[in-house]
Amino acid sequence: MKGAEAINSQPVLRQIQSNEVLMAAILAWALAQVFKIISWALVSKELNFKRLVEPGGMPSSHSAFVTSLCTGVGLREGFDSTLFALAAVFAVIVMYDASGVRRAAGKQARVLNRMIEDLNRRELHPERLRELLGHTPFEVVVGAVLGIVIALWRL
Repeated sequence: MKGAEAINSQPVLRQIQSNEVLMAAILAWALAQVFKIISWALVSKELNFKRLVEPGGMPSSHSAFVTSLCTGVGLREGFDSTLFALAAVFAVIVMYDASGVRRAAGKQARVLNRMIEDLNRRELHPERLRELLGHTPFEVVVGAVLGIVIALWRL
């Protein structure tokens, strides 16, 4: 069912909940977020629940989310469909941004924070910038693999 017929026959929330591709993508994202807490705890020897809402970290939940979505669309609509092509391009852009642009912004924030620390020695108090914005390529790949595995498992 498409369009108005689908909306009238079933509440919208129920339609969203029954969208297996979307639910697999959300599950992949949620598991990646939980794995971030675990990987952080293993490396730093401390439990930090802020990792659930902070950007960056291992694995990339962005990558898990979009690759699960892309894989699910491919499984349901066909890997030769226009919808899969759209999802694949979207996934590549998100992963490129996560490992490229956002990571570079994090490196710039680190340099600016050092400059601010130097200025603070002169009694100035500018705001610190968030440094952990993006992902390493490895974090992106692990997130992507997680997303694909979740989609294959759930669909």
